[in-house]
Amino acid sequence: MRRLLLSNDDGVNAPGLRALYDALLPYARLRVVAPDRDRSGASNSLTLSRPLSLTALESGFHAVDGTPADCVYLGVNGVWDEMPDLVISGINHGANLGDDVLYSGTVAAAMEGRNLGMTAIAMSLAGRRHFDSAGRVAASLVGALEQLSLPPRTLLNVNVPDLPWQEIRGFRVTRLGHRGPAERPIETRDPRGRVRYWIAPVSDNADDGPDTDFAAVESGHVSITPLQTDLTRHVALEDVRDWLDALT
Repeated sequence: MRRLLLSNDDGVNAPGLRALYDALLPYARLRVVAPDRDRSGASNSLTLSRPLSLTALESGFHAVDGTPADCVYLGVNGVWDEMPDLVISGINHGANLGDDVLYSGTVAAAMEGRNLGMTAIAMSLAGRRHFDSAGRVAASLVGALEQLSLPPRTLLNVNVPDLPWQEIRGFRVTRLGHRGPAERPIETRDPRGRVRYWIAPVSDNADDGPDTDFAAVESGHVSITPLQTDLTRHVALEDVRDWLDALT
């Protein structure tokens, strides 16, 4: 039976994590290591300034006073004798589409598994209601992994429409779309009159074409996007070389 490590960024008590656990329990041996609080937006950060605490809870889950990447690092890298076969992060309450993957703690937890040489899946629900649907998607993917030849260090970013299972229209392989730039920060004042700022939401999508993750979820399909970590802008290499040659 497969050994799966589950984590998230919404915290160890989040309903999406419990839904993922319940959906996968019949198919695998599960270990859960997740942040002790909501760490949404933590991205790939690791805690380097202090030691981490790993606490066993009555639920059988383990809580870490750190980031999603910390959790997967501890879950994979020697705290227990057995290595997991697969890392699954989620189920996030809210989509992680397009440029969201650069900020998402959900994707970062899966990315840490990928960085440690494992196959990983990031699961997100485009809402907060139908976690059972996303759980069934996760179970379907795990059950079919033997038929999919994925190399090590592969990461799949999965986004599920917030719909009842019977209303989901199928699966699509997609590319990442792009969100528009965020609006100006929202100014507010605390009770002592000091100015504070909220990060504003993004504006309209800049790229939500028919082959994107945005379009798939909007049409009621599950979006599956294979991700890589090579951030090199390959098409710009020659231009940069020419620019530098002109400087010498």
